[in-house]
Amino acid sequence: MAPPAAIRWFSVVSALMLCHLITTSTAIYCDEDDCYDLLGVTQSANSSEIKKAYYKLSLKHHPDKNPDPESKKLFVKVANAYEILKDEATREQYDYAIAHPEEVFYNTARYYQAYYGHKTDPRAVLVGLLLILSAFQYLNQWTRYNQAVDMVKKTPAYKNRLRALELERSGGTTNKKKSNKQMNKKVGEDLGNELELQIKGAEQPSMWDLLVVRFILLPYTIGKLLLWCGCWFWRYKVKQAPYSWDDASYLTQRSLNAPLDAWRNLDDSRKEDLIHKRLWEKSNLENYLAEMRKESKRRR
Repeated sequence: MAPPAAIRWFSVVSALMLCHLITTSTAIYCDEDDCYDLLGVTQSANSSEIKKAYYKLSLKHHPDKNPDPESKKLFVKVANAYEILKDEATREQYDYAIAHPEEVFYNTARYYQAYYGHKTDPRAVLVGLLLILSAFQYLNQWTRYNQAVDMVKKTPAYKNRLRALELERSGGTTNKKKSNKQMNKKVGEDLGNELELQIKGAEQPSMWDLLVVRFILLPYTIGKLLLWCGCWFWRYKVKQAPYSWDDASYLTQRSLNAPLDAWRNLDDSRKEDLIHKRLWEKSNLENYLAEMRKESKRRR
């Protein structure tokens, strides 16, 4: 059995720890004071009693009524205590912090959520997030595009196109003093700007592709999609009309699971051949894929 001195020491330490926890959990509300004590009410007081006590103290300690600096400090504390206890949600959180002082982190999180979480408009957060992501998206696209352009400009095909454009601009004559391997840098840049570089996978950035722009145009996009689906259903399901060229092209591209950019860069003759095969029909697609597999094996 433990000696009485050890039991008393343990009791004192436990009491001090409990007081520290209570102070830590509630200090974020009214500092070292008790919000109820500041207003001179009990924890069971109703909202009417709290309001009456606050008005009584505010008349006594308001800076306009009492110029004493200490009275001004007390008025600030009383006003803060009233702001906490007049709201049912924050009062419930304060009462919980008093009853559960050991949950320091939980009580602190609830306090900051109540006082700062609701003050931040979710719409502003969403807009800010979209703007930041769009900025990174735009910078990333420009970086990829510039890197791709620099690589293309080092290829022989680009240099040949540049020489051809120089001949076209000069009327078929070239400066003999100028080396074939070297071109005036300024002239090269001017001619290079006239060449339209279409680089697959690294297209020039467009504002219309940014997340924030797409989000703003989302209602329009959804409406346009619904209208398109309605027209498609009426034209091809109800009226049984033949597919137009664009719609047949869309069905073919979707049946082949081809990326849109790859489909756009396909030769027109190749597109026409694929569309005529009517690959959106399952049997035609299976036959086409079987032929492609046979062709692949034959090439091996």
